[in-house]
Amino acid sequence: MPTNEEQIRTLIERWAEAVHGGDLAGVLADHAEDIVMFDVPPPYEGVRGLDAYRETWLPFFRWQAGGASFEIESLEVTAGDDVAFAYALLRCGTDQDLADDPQNRLRLTLGLRKRDGRWVVTHEHHSFPLAGPAATADGAHAAEQDLRLLHERWFDSTAAKDLDGLMAAIADDVVSYEHEQPLRYDGVQAVREVCEAGLAASGDGTVTWRVPDLTILVDGDLAVAWGLNHMRVTGPPTVESWSRGTRVFQRRNGAWLMVHQHLSYPYDPSTGAARTDLRPDRGDPAGS
Repeated sequence: MPTNEEQIRTLIERWAEAVHGGDLAGVLADHAEDIVMFDVPPPYEGVRGLDAYRETWLPFFRWQAGGASFEIESLEVTAGDDVAFAYALLRCGTDQDLADDPQNRLRLTLGLRKRDGRWVVTHEHHSFPLAGPAATADGAHAAEQDLRLLHERWFDSTAAKDLDGLMAAIADDVVSYEHEQPLRYDGVQAVREVCEAGLAASGDGTVTWRVPDLTILVDGDLAVAWGLNHMRVTGPPTVESWSRGTRVFQRRNGAWLMVHQHLSYPYDPSTGAARTDLRPDRGDPAGS
């Protein structure tokens, strides 16, 4: 019969293969219902419970599908009869990430307990080092990933018509320039009402929002993101539009919040009317 160390090593290697393969059921298989994870992205207090743990993997899988790796490089396991821990270094990143910083590794620590005769993970801690001359660049890269995950959560909340999810990363004192009048909306409640009306207008149809050409720049605790918003509401009828969007974020108490938003359609100078029928040029990556 395999030793406790061998059983745990197999469990962790199976989990890492499931992560790399985007297999959510395999990722969850050997985790406790009361799992606590400290992850690289926010929330900084960690996630608690298997349902919350499950949700963290969906945006990661979308990012990983672009060509990123998740591979164990070294793994050490220490086990008693009912409690164990393990620590590992993993290659985690795109080919470009790993080429830019070949030595960078994801650090992983796991706590496990034996329950009903089987080992389950009760704690995970993931982190990247931020030290030496590359700390600033690494911090900006990590912040950019946090903001991309924030956008992914917004996109998912839009599809789910989850108004609270849409508001979660918006500052109380946000100032938003929306498509429609008035000139400005002050405060999160005003923005909430705009979003609520937009979701309600879709009725029983589905609504999706993406920013295929999303660009993000980070400097310390400030960041700006911009790109073309692609909105699609299926009815009948089906309504599709493209507009311009710029969003400014500030990191407050460790969490990124949107403090300003500017949305617009181009206008026809001959009529003064907004052009809501425009599409990205053929071959423009934003049109994907």
